[in-house]
Amino acid sequence: MSTFTMSESDADSDVESDSDRYTDMSLDAFAPSVASSKTSMDMSMRSQSPAPSVFSVTSSLRAQAYRQEYGRGLNNYSEVYRLPADDEELDRLDRQHDMFCKAIGKFPPPMSEIMADDGFEVKAVLDLGCGSGSWIMDIAREFPNAGAVAVDLVPMQSTSMPPNCRSEVDDINLGLEHFYGDFNVVHAQLISSGIRDYHGLINHIAHVLRPGGLIDITEFPFYFTGIEKKPICPPAGTFEPPWTALWMSYANRAVRQRGGDADASLHMHRWVCDHPAFEDAVYREFWIPSTMRDDVKAFMRSGRPLLLGNGLSEDFVDQLENNAAAELDEAVTPVYVCIQNVYARKKR
Repeated sequence: MSTFTMSESDADSDVESDSDRYTDMSLDAFAPSVASSKTSMDMSMRSQSPAPSVFSVTSSLRAQAYRQEYGRGLNNYSEVYRLPADDEELDRLDRQHDMFCKAIGKFPPPMSEIMADDGFEVKAVLDLGCGSGSWIMDIAREFPNAGAVAVDLVPMQSTSMPPNCRSEVDDINLGLEHFYGDFNVVHAQLISSGIRDYHGLINHIAHVLRPGGLIDITEFPFYFTGIEKKPICPPAGTFEPPWTALWMSYANRAVRQRGGDADASLHMHRWVCDHPAFEDAVYREFWIPSTMRDDVKAFMRSGRPLLLGNGLSEDFVDQLENNAAAELDEAVTPVYVCIQNVYARKKR
């Protein structure tokens, strides 16, 4: 395997920070956000639910919503979330959605019961950080009498959006007060790298849900494990195999330095269990092997802007990614990632 000497600037950019910011919260004592939420579409404020917002992505809107960095199209709205939002990334997210449906299912068991027509209210589902929109559009088609709302830093670009589905552009770090009491289901999947305070987000979700509603959150801990399922966390300054785990360790540190909550998956079960609004919390984990090498390689390509934007040199990132890709192809060193899911009901 080829070697690489880390430059002083690469070493300096690799600094640990603490992301476990657990604080006591109650449902009654919640301080509302006072931050502005002007969107990248130059709307004056967030759209008020439920207003229709199905639209096509024009060239002018694309120019406002995206910017080019390191050869990829990134959102032009958040400095925390630095994975791309371009066509290549949307294709990756579509494939990831298919993989997740096979590995963990499309939604948790209580979903069908909660979404059943009770003749009392129109059911509504909120997808936070919808990505390509595959999940929320599947839900909209499966429950055509329900409302489906997708929120992300860029608009959904599907040409086949169901009529009961709409896309909203917003940074959920600014709060969800405009959605309080509006939804029966709130879903979030692999968004922790762009969330400053995941514990606070769970508290927001508690307010967004109607009584009896469902929170469904899925994240991963930004490290790989060996076959014994123990984390592989190389120390700062390391440049040696296992390369795939080393790549993820640099991504982990970059997420932290950007302000993302890289440790959210390790705490979210406790946060949900401890919240006074929730009951019947269920924790599930699913181990994904590195034999799914094409998905891991695609994720590493998506992570280039994150690593380069964190001060690592292009030569360093190229060598690290190439070494990791070769290691994946050789399939000699098995590594795994743990996908963690928590769902619970809001008390009636």
